[in-house]
Amino acid sequence: MNMDVAVVIGRFQPFHCGHEALLRKALAVAPRVVVVLGSSFHARSAKSPFSWQERAAMIEAVLSDEERKRVAFVPVRDYQDDVQWAQVVQQSVEAAVPDAAQVAVVGFYKDASSYYLNRFPEWETVAVEAPGQVDAADIRRVYFEADDIDIALSVLEKSVPPAVRSFLKSWAVLPDYAALAEEHAFVQKYKAAWSKAPYAPIFSTVDAVVICADHVLLIKRGGFPGKGQWAVPGGFVEQRERLLQSTLRELEEETKLAVLASTMEAALVDVRVFDNPDRSQRGRTITHAHYFELQSDTLPSVEASDDAALVQWVAIADLGDMEEEFYEDHFMILDYHLHVSKDRQVTV
Repeated sequence: MNMDVAVVIGRFQPFHCGHEALLRKALAVAPRVVVVLGSSFHARSAKSPFSWQERAAMIEAVLSDEERKRVAFVPVRDYQDDVQWAQVVQQSVEAAVPDAAQVAVVGFYKDASSYYLNRFPEWETVAVEAPGQVDAADIRRVYFEADDIDIALSVLEKSVPPAVRSFLKSWAVLPDYAALAEEHAFVQKYKAAWSKAPYAPIFSTVDAVVICADHVLLIKRGGFPGKGQWAVPGGFVEQRERLLQSTLRELEEETKLAVLASTMEAALVDVRVFDNPDRSQRGRTITHAHYFELQSDTLPSVEASDDAALVQWVAIADLGDMEEEFYEDHFMILDYHLHVSKDRQVTV
């Protein structure tokens, strides 16, 4: 196969032997390789613990000096729209290797999560057979549930390259490890509570994007998951509620927003569904984001309550610099309504 560049796309949380097989194939079919680091510019979570810079460092650690010269890294954020995501990936690859005429995407079709490989019809597809049962979720489970990190990493000997195991050992002494291990335990307990349901649950939630005087109403989460991260107010729909009623209840419970319900109803501009199957660690969660515009030059009073540790009116102009501080996809929700994301086209 005569390719100018091979592309490998993944989250690499963490980089494991299955990912290495893809990277080795890419290096074999093309003189240059672009590794697309998905789900970048996120707050840390038990599902996505490592920054894009840390993931790039893991991957570089398994390469020789000569191989490193052939590999470029491109971080890409998540998007609600798969078509937009694919366009950004293509644009980022073109920016990294502008002279490449023949491009191949290297991957293996393991399950429904591999559908993204079909989003690049202009590129050749190089399919790789998955090397056994290697799953990043299982690796994170062993890592975050470890009583002894050395024993845990020895269990991962056949799943994780030696250089990455060394990285994981060093990373485990950082403060983020303990907090994310606690978050992991919370999520596992949450999932266990639903494990005996006759079918996998689908949760319905609501979120509120409230705008007033060029500010947006935000909370800081008081508990796991996402403890200490910024979010829009919201929560689970109760059994006998309509969606708008649920949204107004959550606003009252979390923020004590001093605005009449009738005023909020009149201020409702849009409702958007966010339904990516992977948007929440807790399981399949479909949220309905309600967008309100309050016609006032004065910010209504608010007070943190319920599971909000802090509530605050934040200037919309400041949101773009806060992207990596938001819980799950809440920055994406804000960006959809307010168009606040910054151009983060980076190649290293």
